[in-house]
Amino acid sequence: MPRPTVPVTVPEAVLRTSIVERLFARAGDERPLFTHQDHRHGVEHTLTWADFAARVRVVAGELRRVAAPGERIAILAGQELAYPLAFFGALAAGLIAVPLMVPANPAQADRLAGVLADSGARLWLTSSAEVARLPAHEHVVVVDELTGPGADPVPVTPDSPAYLQYTSGSTREPAGAVIPHRAIVAACWQGSLAYAVDEGTTCAGWIPFFHDMGLIQLLCLPVFAGGRAVFMAPAEFVHSPVRWLRQLARYPAVFTAAPNFAYDLAADTDTGEDLDLSGVRVALNGSEPVRPRTIERFHAVFGPRGFPRAAHRPSYGLAEATVYVASADEEGPRSAVFDREALAQGRAVETEGGQELVSVGRPVGQLVRVVHDGREQPDGEVGEIWVHGPNVADGYWGRGDATAFGATLDGLGGWLRTGDLGVVHRGDLYVTGRLKDLIVIDGRNFHPQDIEAAAGEAHPAVRRDRVAAFGVSDDDGEGAVVVAERARGVEADDREVRRAVLRAVSREHGLTLRAVRLVPSGGLPRTSSGKVARSAAKARYGGNRE
Repeated sequence: MPRPTVPVTVPEAVLRTSIVERLFARAGDERPLFTHQDHRHGVEHTLTWADFAARVRVVAGELRRVAAPGERIAILAGQELAYPLAFFGALAAGLIAVPLMVPANPAQADRLAGVLADSGARLWLTSSAEVARLPAHEHVVVVDELTGPGADPVPVTPDSPAYLQYTSGSTREPAGAVIPHRAIVAACWQGSLAYAVDEGTTCAGWIPFFHDMGLIQLLCLPVFAGGRAVFMAPAEFVHSPVRWLRQLARYPAVFTAAPNFAYDLAADTDTGEDLDLSGVRVALNGSEPVRPRTIERFHAVFGPRGFPRAAHRPSYGLAEATVYVASADEEGPRSAVFDREALAQGRAVETEGGQELVSVGRPVGQLVRVVHDGREQPDGEVGEIWVHGPNVADGYWGRGDATAFGATLDGLGGWLRTGDLGVVHRGDLYVTGRLKDLIVIDGRNFHPQDIEAAAGEAHPAVRRDRVAAFGVSDDDGEGAVVVAERARGVEADDREVRRAVLRAVSREHGLTLRAVRLVPSGGLPRTSSGKVARSAAKARYGGNRE
């Protein structure tokens, strides 16, 4: 049966604890906690609960010596055991962690400089493997080289800040969501209930630790639930997606998570290996729009190898809610087909031959509402998604404007305005787009991800996961532009590809595009989490040039 609609409240006893207390409660446990699969060197590195807690004490002791209470501490390590050591060490020292990444190109270096300036992080934590790649800095601590007796964890209050989660957008000024200690344990409790994560669960995957999904799914949730985490670097998955599949087949009771493109990539690069995926308990699909075709293709390829269809869990979340908001339940993915014209006008009406959307299910441990003009919308009416719960962040670091976090609905304050558009249909939440990305032409609403999906399927020369659609307004009025990366190794005339995209978007959405621009592979700007950055793409390609 679907998850009940009666709200479930996070227990007060949970909110009074901290994730660090959860760790040290198992400080004598000799079971494996974190395993790093290092494919570059062909080795694995594992720390038990006892080993990890002992090393966290050492990091915390050094940080208490060199940092002041409440100071922000930047984490600039790779996807390795040093990262969780740095993160939990900062929390155990009573400091505010700032999970970041070592820059790999000038754009990332510029963004890092902005985040460091915004957070005021004076001290950087890194590893011996990454220290040489860091920009010159006066205060760097290499956590895997520390020795000493260590220190006990510093007691913290539930509402004190634990870390700053910087969102992955690329054009606006960096904004760090302030995640308090109560939000971590609340989100982990919600996730453990929604995805049945317990002591026997293996949290497996490759999502980067600086990303909100990776931080919670691979670092915090296994510590909260008493389970285990097995991880690899994101680049190692992209280079060889079968590594992820082998990981899922190797361990029991797996809970994994990835954006939609990863499931497409895995199905596209299937090597035909005889893998047994029957041990996958949950495969969360989130962080970007979930495509019905992706679910069907992944199941067609890996269902015969044991992957349970019900394990595929479309989900919705965001950094400002400490990731988790809603998810499909144990029945697995559900979808509905809506009338395109009605949806463009803000109503969800089921029909045949319309637009199929995948449900992101229902919330656990928080309130989720669809709101328009300050009023909750009835089922079937589109509006902005609002969230209320102990998992919601306390605002953005250093910003007095709490508009996004201080909304009031039906006399209850503290609602998070997500900026995402959605609709409730038959009790399930469907995400339909972003308020800021909405394309409005002649009074009709078009969601860019729908246009991007049509364009991505229009021709083999277009990379499905590298398409940006955005609105433009000029002397010719309102219009829409598509920018698409060319797929490597596919020969096709540019005019033929553009015509195919124009036809597909016109056929699917009744929209004549202003322009279709084809760029080389890698030509579209992306966020730090790998998604196409529409606003940056518009800034780069939104002019009149072809």
